[in-house]
Amino acid sequence: MKNKSAIWKSRLLWLVLILVLLFCATFLYLRNRTNHSKINDPRWGEVIDSFHHVKVYYNSNVANTGARNLSPEGYNLGMKYQCVEFVKRYYYEYLHHQMPDSYGNAKDFFNDKLPDASFNERRGLMQFRNPSKQMPAVNDLLIFDGHLGNRYGHVAIICEVDSVSITIIQQNPGPTAPSRAQLPLIHEADSWKIDHNRVLGWLR
Repeated sequence: MKNKSAIWKSRLLWLVLILVLLFCATFLYLRNRTNHSKINDPRWGEVIDSFHHVKVYYNSNVANTGARNLSPEGYNLGMKYQCVEFVKRYYYEYLHHQMPDSYGNAKDFFNDKLPDASFNERRGLMQFRNPSKQMPAVNDLLIFDGHLGNRYGHVAIICEVDSVSITIIQQNPGPTAPSRAQLPLIHEADSWKIDHNRVLGWLR
């Protein structure tokens, strides 16, 4: 009897845990769906940083999206003011680069099928895996994988590099997160690794 009672208690505990997880997932989905394209923050669109004269705008909630931003000739820069919009605008305005494929979520910028130091045809850029034989450099586009709270991933621009760290500049990291962040850089066995478990690699 004790064994049966323990089994039922264990099953009940798992059931409660599953229900709690389902509730949390539903809440996050509905919250993101409600906030999508709904801009309530008066600071939305405020310039909060810049790099090489390319502006970073405040987006408040990470799920917010404004109208699609297009260049004068119609090149797709992305949805205002998501992370993708900043990096593509940076590459367009400062580096005069237009991606052959101008669409896709942040994590889609990285092609996991390519080996290190390969040409990413969809983006028209060289791609380096993390870790890579090639050291990250200023102006590289850094790609983060998705996670439970953000399945779309994240992208940023590397704005500083030294032998032990990199600094990124980013748009839409969250309402309270800074526009710049520093990540450790490790050099070992002739490879360079950005010490962050969601960094997939960088494009150049």
